[in-house]
Amino acid sequence: MMGRMSALSPDELLDLYFDLHRHPELAFAEHRTAGVVADVLRRQGFEVHEGIGGTGVAGVLSNGEGPRVLLRADMDGLPVSERTGLDYASTDTAVTTDGVASGVMHACGHDVHVTCLLGACADLAARRERWSGTLIACFQPAEEIGSGARTMLTDGLYDRIGGAPEVVLGQHVMPFPIGSVNLTPGTAMAAADSLRIVLHGRGGHGSSPEATVDPVLMAAAVVMRLQGIISREVGAVESAVVTVGALRAGTQANVISDRAELLVNVRAFTDDVRGRVLAAIRRIVEAECVASGAPAAPELESIATFALTANDPDACARTRQVLARVLEEHRAEIETVGGTPAILSLPPMAGSEDVGELATAAGVPLVYWNLGGWDPAAFAGVDLGTATGMGSLPEGVAPNHSPFFAPVPQPTLDLGVALLVAAALDRLG
Repeated sequence: MMGRMSALSPDELLDLYFDLHRHPELAFAEHRTAGVVADVLRRQGFEVHEGIGGTGVAGVLSNGEGPRVLLRADMDGLPVSERTGLDYASTDTAVTTDGVASGVMHACGHDVHVTCLLGACADLAARRERWSGTLIACFQPAEEIGSGARTMLTDGLYDRIGGAPEVVLGQHVMPFPIGSVNLTPGTAMAAADSLRIVLHGRGGHGSSPEATVDPVLMAAAVVMRLQGIISREVGAVESAVVTVGALRAGTQANVISDRAELLVNVRAFTDDVRGRVLAAIRRIVEAECVASGAPAAPELESIATFALTANDPDACARTRQVLARVLEEHRAEIETVGGTPAILSLPPMAGSEDVGELATAAGVPLVYWNLGGWDPAAFAGVDLGTATGMGSLPEGVAPNHSPFFAPVPQPTLDLGVALLVAAALDRLG
């Protein structure tokens, strides 16, 4: 696909992106993606470490004395059936860990992240005369379930690559207009917890509900009552989200099941609020089971956990100037698609990330920014400076995890590569 130690052309970036988009893989199943990553890194002269934490890949490029700088991209897709209608749309399917058959899609832009980081690696490998130090490219599995970074670290990531970095840098494509970049110092993204809750009833015939304990009714009451946590137990100046993403029970209309399962997601911006919300969920679930005369206590299991994503303020201030300079240098390219260079500092987002664990484990700064990847025309008249989350997106702009999520490939990819390269060069010197 390319010569050894040569930057990737825009056409090569596009081909790589289309290939990754067509073939998404779920958490810890990113075998094909990891193979593509390892192959490209080797062609650029990187020392490649595969199978870290299962499917993680790390590339190391040593270039004399100097800092160790880590650039990170996540690789996993989502169990979402794509509905974008693109000619490079994914038609792949997979079975989730819960045994559910589903379409698979890069509905959060991890294909953009992988492509941009590979492009940045190729560019930096071809420009060794401009920097000195050690470049570490970390391609992480399983970000969507919050355990990929932790698993790589537990499997000895930093021991395998010769030591920890001095800074962790990364980016995430978002439904913002092309030419905009958001970098929020301090708390940038929420902590998150996902729970599996199993309610036990007593099954029977649909014609005789009095002889049963109906777990569907229990589940419905729990779903409604959980919404009261935010409105009645979280203060007006605090913030949290409780979402019931799945409710599974029963097999047919005239059978009352003996079991119902809920999948619940919690987001919070402080440990205090997080703890109170989780305690309230347990209290409500247990009380509803007692009120309904359930024959057994409910089961509450944590299935995913994300810590707060906190950017280092001083490191952000330094990198912010670099990113702004890149946008200005690419002004003509951005204006070609109707965009305007803009560097933002939006309020913390309710989405969650595990990239911070890579920095926390090493005790080093994190700088993690958002890359705009949408047609600027869709944002006409929108003040991005007041945006507070996905709920403020213009009509027709699909949020992350939507089956319609579709970044505009170019110039998004070129900008993503340029931002990573500039941020790395600023550190490598």
